[in-house]
Amino acid sequence: MEKSSMKQRQQRSTIQRLRCSVQNYDWGKKGPVSEVAKLYASNSASEIDPEKPYAEFWMGTHDSGPSFLIQQDLNGLSSSLKDWVSTKPNEVLGHKVVQKWGSDLPFLFKVLSMRKALSIQAHPDKNLAKVLHKFMPSVYKDENHKPEMALAITHFQALCSFITLEELKGVLDNVPEIVQVVGSEVANQVFGTTHEDGEDKVKSVLRLIFTQLMSASKDLVTTAITKLKNRLHMENQMRQLTEKEQLVLELDRQYPDDVGVISAFFLNYVKLNPGEALYLGANEPHAYIFGDCIECMATSDNVVRAGLTPKYLDVKTLCSMLTYKQGVPKILQGVALNPYVTRYLPPFDEFEVDRCHLPRGESVEFPAVPGPSIFVVTFGEGIIYTSDFTGGINITQGEVLFVPAGTEISITSASELHIYRAGVNSKFLQAS
Repeated sequence: MEKSSMKQRQQRSTIQRLRCSVQNYDWGKKGPVSEVAKLYASNSASEIDPEKPYAEFWMGTHDSGPSFLIQQDLNGLSSSLKDWVSTKPNEVLGHKVVQKWGSDLPFLFKVLSMRKALSIQAHPDKNLAKVLHKFMPSVYKDENHKPEMALAITHFQALCSFITLEELKGVLDNVPEIVQVVGSEVANQVFGTTHEDGEDKVKSVLRLIFTQLMSASKDLVTTAITKLKNRLHMENQMRQLTEKEQLVLELDRQYPDDVGVISAFFLNYVKLNPGEALYLGANEPHAYIFGDCIECMATSDNVVRAGLTPKYLDVKTLCSMLTYKQGVPKILQGVALNPYVTRYLPPFDEFEVDRCHLPRGESVEFPAVPGPSIFVVTFGEGIIYTSDFTGGINITQGEVLFVPAGTEISITSASELHIYRAGVNSKFLQAS
């Protein structure tokens, strides 16, 4: 029995330190104020450029931002995480994961630092992703869907999901510039619709007015935004502008005369405190506005955009794909697993996220699970212990570790320590 246990331990893949990728999108925070910049600089042993935006820190196997093993082979070369996983998928990912998703990691883990708004966007479901990838592979780079979850590290702002029908009617009453863009006939259809007409009718009218807005000519949008700005600046001398009105003015400073500025009135303005999260399914409109967050998603980079971006716009696809659900999205507070670890479980099989804040000198255990995990240290120092390393592994800010299926670890903090873990959804792994 003892010899068998030792043999299994020798055959099991050990945890791997990872060297990860950074994305320098224009909307990222610049220089050392960016959480992404600090993590990437520590992870890659590089200096931070104070004038450069650091937007996203990617941890995973996606080809647009792959991670690499720090450990080198006999030829002095570092393998990509994707290649390493594919050589022994059942051992590294666990058989349940391989059976459902094949020999690749089913989730992509990120840290985001936003200086200004991301695009008005949505992510396609699997069927649409396959079609988009087939016909436009340079824009839609894979065939996968991209449900995602954002967990706030700092105070975090976003636009997501459509406001209610009653709120939309209030917008049309109070923002005449929108009526000028969409036309009084379309606006009157909204005013003439009630919930008694049925959910399909409500969604149909919402789709009509949103499509009319997003498809409007550049001249019409520019004229409307100019009138809107002038009116709000005048009214600001007599009253306090609403949060949404202030946001719209800020969005126009970031993306002048962009239709996404007006579309913000159609979406819920959500503010998250650190430790709160929201999840977004396929075909749901959203735009992250400001802050730093942990993000986890299915392994995909498919984004359909329609505003607030210099990138490719696909307005027709976005307007046709949306679900047009209305109401404020659910905010996740997470479930405490112990005094130091909180788990966030979205309704997607591909992933879950754990948030671990460990006071100095304390320890916590992460039990072995039948699926892979990635850990990132965002603050502090400590030691990770496993049966594979005598004496443990020293960890500090920017450290990223891949933990294979079936590996139990414990962590002891040398200072206050903040760690986030992404793994396959435990409800899926526990299902028979």
